[in-house]
Amino acid sequence: MRNKIPLSAKVLLLILIPFSIRAKTLTYPVNVGNMVCEYKTNPISVDVSNPRLSWKLYSLIRNTRQNAYEIRVGSNALLLTKGKKLIWESGRVNSDQSTQVPYKGPALISREKCYWQVRVWNNKNQASGWSEVNYWKMGLLNRSDWVAHWIQDTYKSDTTGGPSPMFRKEFNIKKPIRAAYLYITAHGVYEAQLNNERVGNDYFTPGFTSYKKRLQYQVYDVSSAIKKGDNAIGVTLGDGWYRGYTYDRKKDVYGSKLALLFQLEVIYENGSRQIITSDKNCRVTYGPILKSSFFDGELYDARNEKPGWSGADYNVSQWDNVQTNDSIKDHLIAMYGPPVTKHEKFTPIQVLTTPEGDRVVDFGQNLVGWVQFRLKGKAGDTLRLFHGEVLDQKGNFYNKNLRTAKQEITYVFKDGDAETYEPHFTFQGFRYVKIQGYTGPIDSTNFVAYALYSDMGQTGNFSTSNELVNQLQHNIQWGQKGNFIDIPTDCPQRDERMGWTGDAQAFCSTATFNMNVASFFTKWLKDLSADQLKNGAVPYVIPNVLDSTYVAASGWSDVATIAPWTIYLAYGDKQILQQQYASMQSWVSYIQSHSRNNLWDTGNHFGDWLFYSGTDYEDGAALTDKNLIAQAFYAYSTQLLINAAKVLGRDEDVRIYTLLLNSIKKAFQTEYVTPSGRMISGTQTSYVLALNFDLLPENLRESAIKRLVQNIDDYDGHITTGFLGTPYICQVLSRFGYTDVAFSLLMKKSYPSWLYPVTKGATTIWERWDGIKPDGTLQDPAMNSFNHYAYGAIGDWMYKDIAGIRTDENSPGFHKIWITPHVGRHLTSAQGTLETMYGAIKSAWSIADSTYTLNVTIPPNTTANIVLPSVSGLITESGNNIYTVPEISNIQKNNTGMQLTIGSGDYTFVYTYKPTVPVVKH
Repeated sequence: MRNKIPLSAKVLLLILIPFSIRAKTLTYPVNVGNMVCEYKTNPISVDVSNPRLSWKLYSLIRNTRQNAYEIRVGSNALLLTKGKKLIWESGRVNSDQSTQVPYKGPALISREKCYWQVRVWNNKNQASGWSEVNYWKMGLLNRSDWVAHWIQDTYKSDTTGGPSPMFRKEFNIKKPIRAAYLYITAHGVYEAQLNNERVGNDYFTPGFTSYKKRLQYQVYDVSSAIKKGDNAIGVTLGDGWYRGYTYDRKKDVYGSKLALLFQLEVIYENGSRQIITSDKNCRVTYGPILKSSFFDGELYDARNEKPGWSGADYNVSQWDNVQTNDSIKDHLIAMYGPPVTKHEKFTPIQVLTTPEGDRVVDFGQNLVGWVQFRLKGKAGDTLRLFHGEVLDQKGNFYNKNLRTAKQEITYVFKDGDAETYEPHFTFQGFRYVKIQGYTGPIDSTNFVAYALYSDMGQTGNFSTSNELVNQLQHNIQWGQKGNFIDIPTDCPQRDERMGWTGDAQAFCSTATFNMNVASFFTKWLKDLSADQLKNGAVPYVIPNVLDSTYVAASGWSDVATIAPWTIYLAYGDKQILQQQYASMQSWVSYIQSHSRNNLWDTGNHFGDWLFYSGTDYEDGAALTDKNLIAQAFYAYSTQLLINAAKVLGRDEDVRIYTLLLNSIKKAFQTEYVTPSGRMISGTQTSYVLALNFDLLPENLRESAIKRLVQNIDDYDGHITTGFLGTPYICQVLSRFGYTDVAFSLLMKKSYPSWLYPVTKGATTIWERWDGIKPDGTLQDPAMNSFNHYAYGAIGDWMYKDIAGIRTDENSPGFHKIWITPHVGRHLTSAQGTLETMYGAIKSAWSIADSTYTLNVTIPPNTTANIVLPSVSGLITESGNNIYTVPEISNIQKNNTGMQLTIGSGDYTFVYTYKPTVPVVKH
């Protein structure tokens, strides 16, 4: 019975397995489910020529692997299950590949709907049944597929910050329909309605891209909304990213005129097709949205509402004609990343009256989204909502850190009945809402808040025996949610909200643990390539709403190499390296062309942004030479380019860039390192980067790590790094045997530290280590975001080293797994879970009375190397000596404990824990 999963684990696994799979568990030793095409379940707007298919295996039997698979694709779901009229069948393919398997059938055409199934054989040559039928539908692959016309209102050309135009068109359906699809995009952002019902659950569509080169369109299945007879479609537009205000109150970045493009394709039961398009027959007017802006909020006058305006029987005699504009260059592409959708709902935890007499609602969480209310007011009464993240030292409402952004909702009532409202083309970053113009009761019956963020899906969880650390993890996740609004922004509340590249590269790896960000970053990186200058320079922000002078900063622009490699490791996605390789190569070439004697000491750089200096000025003792940082990231980007070249089989590039890397490292050592190993900038960041990027020769690394540890000790055990050093400091300490120091840094509660904001009541990650100072006063409002995610990069170390979950770089995407948990002071337990492309990984350890217990879950079709720390005496697994468990192999001692290899399944290891190295106090 030793090769069977314990009963308790079986119960847990049955809970985790989808019901459709559980129903087959007794029939097949291995089952297939969780099927996705290009990271999506049943997508209907695929525009890649060979879509990639992925699936997960489910089995109650340990050490289950896939030895072969078979895919079949057809144009009819029922015939597919009978194996008839197939478009393509792979036949049996002897392979363990269950992710990113490309379709290899005949070329696909626009609108084509493909149904697919897969079955697999396990490592005992036992076959699964055929999976349930999934599908994908191709988008419009050619510009000629679009027969619609771009339409615009006929009002004055630039109404940025003004009213939102409402477009409408009527159409008639005479026959029974089989299906109907709406293809739609806009210059600006849109909300569509069909017969007075909202289309889809997405917000801020078509999303934010490099509009002059890439404009997304969305596709919605509206079959159930179409009725026989008269119908109507209505679309409202807002400024959005296209022409709305951006940094420094700049507007009209991509154009000054909003525009709409849609075509509704109706397929009748007899196979014929009718296409309803945006054209000169549409009508337009203004409505209740008088102003809308991501920065400033929304002005909504309910007296201007037009009830039933997108219904068939609405009178448009007072509406205006539209103008068509066929000169628009649209560069249409199907949507790839996840849409922004509505998520968690928050009710007020308290309503307080501040010392200044303001009535303020506290939602208990700094979130990004908006407030929905249901209230009564007389016609013309005005309600104003002001949004802020914190209260000031005296407990008053505070929003000075918004700078020029208003984050204000103004609502004008229409009559005495209860009215329900939520915004349309704006979002706010807030915990507290100040209310003006309403004196009635405030509670969960009339005020709620909703979080909005890209629909990525949570994949990771991390928790420990320490509640402050757990709150830190909570803050990291909410920092990610609030800043992943279609792009990875730098802050979601003030007049910025741009895709800062430095923040994204620092946090990218942590992001892959918390949520499924594969398509999110794939889409964003395509915009990076689009906005990259011809000379290879990468702008500070993507999409680039600044100008071409704001480019090429070390640690920021290096996202061009760091993010693709990170996504490749997390998801085993070789295609992203193929997609971004030219961009990666171009970025390294840019640095090379701006270097002298292999030394990058030119240009403008941000350096170790917001490092601790005591005074927050650049004359502090923690100041790291910006050119040293630039050289370090030059080496790192070159190394990642070499890594990508190896994966892609570009052997000549490997040779060329390896020679370059050697020269870069020699230049670094000559310029910034003394013969004894001392850095010219004796800061934590300088030693961290030198060690993490392997810039020092082997004989100098021991002295360097000791100097790093001494520097931490000199600051009384505090961290002093900024945006560029912080992601790596604990990883470097663990790598070189100083995990105890890393834990000490993590557990520090006084400023500067990760837990200091937690002790101050933070529910997200702050931009500064001391957004709220120890005396309770607030940092400089010119730059003091309370929802920034860069310092949340510590989450990567928490998952990888405390829980111990990491992928094998030689078999990425967690096809081969390392479980290497580290035990630290102040923690008696820790647990990490991660839903990978293969299934759920779990690593949970605890210590009680010197007994160490490690519970591990490894998904089917993967293997894992386990490193058990500080082993003393007998190790058991589910009560059996590990040497007698058939699924355990390669048992060997290493420097830190015992290493072994296991296959899929649930395992429980127990032994006496005895640290072999004394805990060093810092």
